[in-house]
Amino acid sequence: MTPPSTLPLGDPAPADGLLPAQAADGAAGRRFSLYAHIPFCAVRCGYCDFNTYTATELGGGASQAAYAATAVKEITFAARALDLSGVPARPMGTVFFGGGTPTLLPAGDLTAILAAAVDQWGLAADAEVTTEANPDSVTADSLRELADGGFTRVSFGMQSAVPHVLKVLDRTHNPQRVPQAVAWAREAGLNVSVDLIYGTPGESMADWETSVRAALSYEPDHISAYSLIVEEGTKLAAQIRRGQVPDIDDDDHAAKYELADALFAEAGLHWYEVSNWARTPADACRHNLAYWRGDDWWGVGPGAHSHVGGVRWWNVKHPTAYAGRLEQGLSPAAGRETLDPATRDVERIMLGSRLAEGLAVETLTPAGRAAVAGLIAAELVDPRAAFAGTLVLTLKGRLLGDAVTRALLD
Repeated sequence: MTPPSTLPLGDPAPADGLLPAQAADGAAGRRFSLYAHIPFCAVRCGYCDFNTYTATELGGGASQAAYAATAVKEITFAARALDLSGVPARPMGTVFFGGGTPTLLPAGDLTAILAAAVDQWGLAADAEVTTEANPDSVTADSLRELADGGFTRVSFGMQSAVPHVLKVLDRTHNPQRVPQAVAWAREAGLNVSVDLIYGTPGESMADWETSVRAALSYEPDHISAYSLIVEEGTKLAAQIRRGQVPDIDDDDHAAKYELADALFAEAGLHWYEVSNWARTPADACRHNLAYWRGDDWWGVGPGAHSHVGGVRWWNVKHPTAYAGRLEQGLSPAAGRETLDPATRDVERIMLGSRLAEGLAVETLTPAGRAAVAGLIAAELVDPRAAFAGTLVLTLKGRLLGDAVTRALLD
């Protein structure tokens, strides 16, 4: 899970990294994933609130050159901590390298981190192994090396095909680089996803349609399309506050979502989560599904979040502090929380309602089940699916997902 720049509050995390007994209960029957956060970017984008750093900001064990070895130390620490906590080792079903820009590291560093994790836990026979990448941070050779080292999938941060939109976002790649990078990934045997952002200040509907049609022309297996969220403390938030660029508009976001959904469906991609579309069910991002379904995962890297059996924790934010703790043999965790059954159920409804597979109506509280009729009347929930026992959002419901969640939880 890509970490935000601000860590949550929580209880102190023990220096030995051991987990409470709750984490081990039923673990053998749960799936296990790994997230590796690579916190480096060539340039910090103006809209980004993730825990990222340019290469010149860091040194020592936190530098790009030393980072793979530091991440391997956490993997070794993680395997020991899980074992001593009574959590059985399970082969990884998914692995995801996020950032930042993971492919700013040499491909050999990424495959070394993956190999260390495979040595500790093994890899399921059909495992999905993804790295995020900027189109200008890969070559045909680097993508081939990743594929040879065990990666199966690459997710390109395209964001837009329109130069003036990319400029507002501070994206540095040339839009023409995207189809070349996709072609190289295909030649290496990798599945391909592209990420888009809609609602950038100054982006017209025609601009957005240009970006969607360009992405579809590359024939990816998967597309993510996220509405721009202006985070406090970012360069973009300051520009909006000063009136240098216009503020974002919810109605504009809704119209662009509807356009994208229609064009994706026309091209044979189907939504499986509110912001994600796949060509076939097998092309859905199984790592993100692991988050939405509440599976277990260990997050490696500064600021990375982890979850095992209702126990959630997060690492210290700064790479230098992160590297220093591991060098001393200490857990890099800054804090953690143990979720009670009621909180876990709330999260299950919040996340599960976003999925096209839907929520079983019978698993809702009596009040939640009573709310379904009103959601059908408001055209937020598919009536046929609901009468068959599953709550599935309509297109209108996807646009108003927060309202659906509130109705189910009130």
